[in-house]
Amino acid sequence: MSAGHSTYNPQNGFMKWLDARLPLPRLIYDSFVAYPVPRNLNGWYTFGGILSLMLVAQILTGVVLAMHYVANSAMAFQSVEHIMRDVNYGWLMRRMHANGASMFFIAVYIHMFRGMYYGSYKNPREVLWILGVIIFLLMMATAFMGYVLPWGQMSFWGATVITGFFTAIPWVGDSIQALLLGGFAVENPTLNRFYSLHYLLPFMIAGVVILHVWALHVTGQTNPTGVEVKNIKKETVPFTPYATIKDALALIIFFMVFGWFVFYLPDYLGHADNYIPADPLKTPTHIVPEWYFLPFYAILRAITFNISIPFTDVVLIDSKLGGVIAMFASIAILAFLPWLDTSKVRSANYRPLYKQFFWIFAVVCVLLGWLGSKPAEGIYPLLSLIFTVYYFAHFLVILPVLGWVEKPKEMPASIADAVLSEEKPVSSKAAAQPAE
Repeated sequence: MSAGHSTYNPQNGFMKWLDARLPLPRLIYDSFVAYPVPRNLNGWYTFGGILSLMLVAQILTGVVLAMHYVANSAMAFQSVEHIMRDVNYGWLMRRMHANGASMFFIAVYIHMFRGMYYGSYKNPREVLWILGVIIFLLMMATAFMGYVLPWGQMSFWGATVITGFFTAIPWVGDSIQALLLGGFAVENPTLNRFYSLHYLLPFMIAGVVILHVWALHVTGQTNPTGVEVKNIKKETVPFTPYATIKDALALIIFFMVFGWFVFYLPDYLGHADNYIPADPLKTPTHIVPEWYFLPFYAILRAITFNISIPFTDVVLIDSKLGGVIAMFASIAILAFLPWLDTSKVRSANYRPLYKQFFWIFAVVCVLLGWLGSKPAEGIYPLLSLIFTVYYFAHFLVILPVLGWVEKPKEMPASIADAVLSEEKPVSSKAAAQPAE
């Protein structure tokens, strides 16, 4: 959906002079004031704006923390304590940054599931979706490296376990691990590498976010009906004030929840063992990553068997490599979602079967997160394997088949028809007619 010709009109001589040389005000006006958005957007479409502000908050608090943090294995833990106790408002900066990572992932998971529910990845928005997956990958890398910086027990041993899995990759695995570690074990060079990358990656995320927003403005936003805009005047409203007011309300509610965790439950989403200094000679009873990694950690641990050539002892893929492949494949498969979903109908509102499988998939993801927090013993590995199989079956089997066999509901001819049908009261004559 194109916004058409620019309607920006400079109000004074200086703005006219600037517009002729660097039309930045025109770009802002066309992108965030006059830009047309579908008039039927609901609250689930506000998380893109929330994520943008959360990224800014994470970068700003991260820069302040970097001024006081010491990337040295002998001093890292004490420097974090120094920030919390001695730096003016250091406790606030650290709590905002640590809990902000969790809030960031909550918002991005809602944003992704909203896109999956309303089919926001379908033609012509494939590149927009792929850019979102790239942002998600960069977020995961940034969060993992940031988790190591406090240099507590869980930071140290989490880094030890995760970097150790790279050795399962044939030929290049040992080299990748050595590059990450800067040696043969998690030590001071590892901390310096992770600190440097953790500082750099958010700015890379910001760059990809700009491309993501650019791609969104080229193709236009989807809407709950999944119907493309046909009449800009009737079916859209200006971004400001209509979308900005809705985004502002959602942002206030979101930051109230964020503030609740920052001021009242600052350690609820973390792990108690990370308040113990890292000790290479003392392994925690149960090593787990942060909660937002738990579904993928469960998939990683679900592969407990080797894949061999039938009737021989030749192992093609051992369990360690199999787990690494499954974990990375569970993320990479998201990029192929526009082609795996064969249905031409976007919104789940008009796909009754898909809507049921969507919610089953959402429950499976939550259960995988729960299993990732459990020890790899008893029935937990088996359940992890079952839900991992379903996770991949959702993309590789269920979505393609649904596109062929599902009979969608009748869709409105336009966004205007959908909006008017919701606003128009049901007449007595219409109410007397039997439902189809």
